[in-house]
Amino acid sequence: MSKNRYMEHRSALMAAFPHTIPVMTGYLVLGLAYGVLMQLNGYGAFWSVLMSLVAFCGSMQYAAITLLTSTFNPLQALLLSLTVNARHLFYGLSMLEKYRGLGKTRIFLIFALSDETFSISSSVLPPASINRKYFYFWISFLDYAYWSFGTLLGSMLGRLITFNTTGLDFVLTALFVVLFLDQIKTKVNLVSGLIGIFCTLVCLLLFGPNQFVIPSMVLILFVLMIGRKRLCC
Repeated sequence: MSKNRYMEHRSALMAAFPHTIPVMTGYLVLGLAYGVLMQLNGYGAFWSVLMSLVAFCGSMQYAAITLLTSTFNPLQALLLSLTVNARHLFYGLSMLEKYRGLGKTRIFLIFALSDETFSISSSVLPPASINRKYFYFWISFLDYAYWSFGTLLGSMLGRLITFNTTGLDFVLTALFVVLFLDQIKTKVNLVSGLIGIFCTLVCLLLFGPNQFVIPSMVLILFVLMIGRKRLCC
């Protein structure tokens, strides 16, 4: 790497890092909890970190623990993965313009686009003196590294844990509850949130507590797509 490129990367890293500090605090804790759960279910540091490096889809990684430790159902795994990560379709499309012209770097940016990375990259502009491609690269890479490192720490600590860890997997549910409460503060998001609650309750009554997750997510997605024009107004 030439000296000029090194200095550009360094400047972009210094500019990007402060924006990722809130994500770091969350990802280290959530990644740690995930690593612990994987370790306690028989998957060591290698498999836990490999999952985080290759999959990098926090909520689905938590859900995958159950899939890995129960009777394998490929159709269920496919549908669950598609519905849990369907939100990426929407905010991924909104980032196409921002990531335009970034060359091969865009491949990694697309792969590493998590909810939190989207929140930062969609709302923050690089300083005028900072290379735009390197700035967005470091935001994505840092968030990716936080999650993977948290997973490694959790896997290592999981070997030492001797107390009852029942309920530890609720950490991600708690995070989404907090995010949900924060999102419904606005009128538009409140309507969408109420739609989500209603659809979930309907599917819970129709399919029961063991089979309602996938149908409810499909129904929510369907209703929101039908009413997207009215909700956006």
